[in-house]
Amino acid sequence: MNKLKIGICGWGNVATGLYQTLVQNKIQIESNTSTHIEIIVIGARRDNPKCNPKDITIERNIFDVLNHDIDVLVELIGGVEVARELILKSIEKGINVVTANKAVLFHHGDEIFKEASLNNVRVLFESSVCAGTPIIKLLTEELSANRITKIAGMLNGTSNFILSNMEEGADFKPTLELAQKEGYAEPDPTFDIEGLDAAHKIGILSSLAFGTALPPDNFYIEGISEIKNIDFKYAKEMGYTIKHLAVSKLNDSKIELRAHPALIKMDSYLAGLKSVRNGIEVETDLLGTLHIAGSGAGQESTASGVISDLVHLANTNNNNFLEINAANKNELINFSSLSFQYYFYLEVEDIPGVMATVTSKFSEKNVGIESIVQKEGDKNNKVPIVLITDLFVEKDHSDLLHTLKELNSVTEVRSIRIEPR
Repeated sequence: MNKLKIGICGWGNVATGLYQTLVQNKIQIESNTSTHIEIIVIGARRDNPKCNPKDITIERNIFDVLNHDIDVLVELIGGVEVARELILKSIEKGINVVTANKAVLFHHGDEIFKEASLNNVRVLFESSVCAGTPIIKLLTEELSANRITKIAGMLNGTSNFILSNMEEGADFKPTLELAQKEGYAEPDPTFDIEGLDAAHKIGILSSLAFGTALPPDNFYIEGISEIKNIDFKYAKEMGYTIKHLAVSKLNDSKIELRAHPALIKMDSYLAGLKSVRNGIEVETDLLGTLHIAGSGAGQESTASGVISDLVHLANTNNNNFLEINAANKNELINFSSLSFQYYFYLEVEDIPGVMATVTSKFSEKNVGIESIVQKEGDKNNKVPIVLITDLFVEKDHSDLLHTLKELNSVTEVRSIRIEPR
């Protein structure tokens, strides 16, 4: 049986979940993997009342974990700069690393993997992206013979939970509060609802699939906080729903990288994934389009991914390590040069000629309109107008929005991109 001595840094929900899984599932893990994983030391600045690690050594200075006889550092402290320093010191000491920290890889991935290569150390990170799915190993091992052309999906369980509830008629604010109550969203939910979490994840996947830099440039990021439940009603009437999509796509010789809300067809695979589910589509030349889904939140799924990496380390005797492409970085396409169709929602004054005024502004910007519907007004003499545009270049989108908002007859306007099929 292979043996692996580990040190865990961090003692929050993820780390205690890993500890409990290793203790409670010890026999099953050893039976299934022929691997004995022993926790030697835990780096924790403070105790966690939810979990008592019994006789395991506790270091209050997390960097002192590296002074113990361990084979692997499990980095679960979160954050960026301290985590970077800890990982680099582990690499310098020749200690392999398993991390669930997407942020540190997004901001410092190229540096970390360059140092790992120089020191012949392995850095594994299955739980950093959609921990409930084996997407990292899928891209780096199972699909190694395939040419990947696109990765797209819902990579943040919190956002998908909120949007799924809004699709059923709930408003954004109470749904966010419910997500916080259920533990799906942090007290400060900015990272989730403004698209940053999903952006970090697709950045890592893009680097694996296409060799884009970490951190990347020319990367468009938008969250879900401006979406209203009425948008779901009108989207459904046109055969769409709304998801937060993160996309990395081969576009001629460059890479298209973006994370934002999008209208997608109701009959698509991703449209059917609700609540905190993560879902990813991978387009390949040999196998066609692959679909993968799993839990997008919870300490159990993260623990599963970390243990998968630990077992992988224990059962591979070569010195190869999972390296994000450090050479031949592919250039990102400028987001403003891309073209999309758009859904527009406008609330206007119920006065004669308002429809003509609105459509004239689209015409002035050379933006064609595929369909337009004026909905029934409310008691305040406000009338919703819903329209779908033809394809037009992204760089003209902000100008058009600004022009519409400047109209005295327009009281509200917003837009959502329509994802190409």
